[in-house]
Amino acid sequence: MVLLLVDPQAAVMTAAAVKAAAAGLALLLAAACTAPAPPRSQASPAAGTACAQPQARPGPETATTIDVVEQAYFCILGNYYSGATLDARSLLTAAFAALTQELDRDGHDVPEATMPALTGDRKAGWAAFEAVYRKVADQVPGLRDQLAAVTLEALVAALGDNHAGWTHDVERPPDYHDGDGYGLGLEANVNGAQVHANPGTALAPLFVTTVQGGAAQAAGLRPGDVIESINGSAPFIDGKATPAIAALYPRYPQARPVRLRLLRQSTGRRWSVTFKPGLFQRDLAALQVVRSKLLDDDIAYVRMRGFAPDSADRVLKAISRLRTGRTLTGAVLDLRGNGGGSPKEAIRLVSAFVHGKATGHLCTVDGKCETLWTDDAVQLLDLPLIVLTDRGCASACEHFSSAVKDLRIGRLVGTRTAGVISGPAQPYLLADNTTLAFPTRHHLGPGREVIDRIGVAPDHHVPLTAKDAAAGRDPALAKALTLLHE
Repeated sequence: MVLLLVDPQAAVMTAAAVKAAAAGLALLLAAACTAPAPPRSQASPAAGTACAQPQARPGPETATTIDVVEQAYFCILGNYYSGATLDARSLLTAAFAALTQELDRDGHDVPEATMPALTGDRKAGWAAFEAVYRKVADQVPGLRDQLAAVTLEALVAALGDNHAGWTHDVERPPDYHDGDGYGLGLEANVNGAQVHANPGTALAPLFVTTVQGGAAQAAGLRPGDVIESINGSAPFIDGKATPAIAALYPRYPQARPVRLRLLRQSTGRRWSVTFKPGLFQRDLAALQVVRSKLLDDDIAYVRMRGFAPDSADRVLKAISRLRTGRTLTGAVLDLRGNGGGSPKEAIRLVSAFVHGKATGHLCTVDGKCETLWTDDAVQLLDLPLIVLTDRGCASACEHFSSAVKDLRIGRLVGTRTAGVISGPAQPYLLADNTTLAFPTRHHLGPGREVIDRIGVAPDHHVPLTAKDAAAGRDPALAKALTLLHE
């Protein structure tokens, strides 16, 4: 699991990172205590519905109840960027569907679990939903906590927003150390964030791009190995990604074995192997947010894993060091697999290549926008720029990439970005000391174009193939160097 360091006031993160980022925020806040919630009959009307951004470290998590679900419901309607125009019936219908599915899974369906009629009135709709919910929960007291949890999860998922999530029951594996990974120890050309946030963008075939360690390394997997099936299911059917791919990226405490059928194209070998998810030690170099080197004696190459605090300055310092004693003819900024982070860092990095320009806009549902301008105090680098992108470039990475393309300050090489940039996620503390996070404004590109779910197209489309990965070739980087030497 990778924890992205984010600006808590304006963080942009991938859907797959919302849970980890919110948990990290909670750990960093100062300690405070909260009093037990009064019985519902003694609570003020606002007590169950108001929500606010956390100002102190939350206390231990308590049981999620229907009152907490109510708080989340009204928090979303009152603060989500399109909350004013949301049809609350869509949230309640999704929540009730999850409730009934959980009853079915446990073999305890009850006659009272019938969706009430909804008129569209938000308060009346909640009152009707709550009345039925309580009747159902009273019939299955042993399921009460689980029913509340799945109902709240479904309520948030109904937004269909890649920057919305509910953080709860955050656990780390025993013997976890900073920098450890958890899972199968591999990355594929369809990454975890893509699986969860934008699976429609995935392209066949599915193949290993990186062996990080753990079970994958022990089994002798190599980059370029094609994954033909996962637990007996095809990863693609008629060219479309299937849910089977998600099993490649288990999250603790998931520990179910994963069986892969593999093909090594260079030898024609086919074999099957079963992996057990677990902790593994990552390569420390791979954990560095910023790495740099000189290419062809005159090109600065910088790999940036995320837009963490101070990462823009680290990129600029790296280029400055490479520039010492020589004349650079260009810079390659490798943002492949960059899951995002702080939009402030994206703006600062754009500002090293252009001044006086809009890098993006944050807009409400009624079209009122705040323009995000370059920071003209940042010194210009005055270097030709090539940016390497792929479907792993998400959120703040797309903020930067869209600005590079729209403002014509460089060229994008590789493949389209993730299309996972709904807007900066803001955290809200719920009464059970869990965290709800979602955007209060929607991100648009410099030309007010929608990037979310679409991504940023490269100027030069250069995909990585399984044969490239197996041979250790990097066609996108090779294209970047060719462009800079023209």
